[in-house]
Amino acid sequence: MGLMDQLGQAVGGAMGGQSAQNPLLQALTGLLGQNSGGGGLAGIVQSFQKNGLGDIVNSWVSTGQNLPITPDQIKQGLGSDFLSQLAGKAGVSPDAASTQLSSLLPGVIDKVTPNGKIESGGIDQLLKMFQG
Repeated sequence: MGLMDQLGQAVGGAMGGQSAQNPLLQALTGLLGQNSGGGGLAGIVQSFQKNGLGDIVNSWVSTGQNLPITPDQIKQGLGSDFLSQLAGKAGVSPDAASTQLSSLLPGVIDKVTPNGKIESGGIDQLLKMFQG
C-alpha cells in the first residue's frame, strides 16, 4: 500500500469512515504536504485568510469548535485555479469538488492541527498522529 493510500485511509477514518478511495480526499491529502506546489497546509490556510475567510479557517486550526463553510466560500477561499487543479486531480467538476470540500476540509484541517497550530507540514503531522 502506498503513502497516499495510507493517508487516505487515515484521514478517511478520522472523517467518520469517508472512503479512502474517495479521489477528492486523496487529492486533498496530496496537497497538504509542504512539497505539493501549493504551499501545503500553510498555503491553504493563508489562501483562505487572504480571501477574507480567516475566521472560518482559523476555527479549523484552533482547538475549539469548527465553523461551517459553504461551497461558494470554498471557491472564494481556495480560488478558482487551485480548486480547478484539485478537481482535475480528483476527476470531478469544480462545483462537485467545492461541495465535497465544504464537508471534508474543516475536519481534515482540524485533524492535522491537533495542537491548534500548523506544524512541520500537514502530511508529516497526519502520519505522526495516526502512527501514535
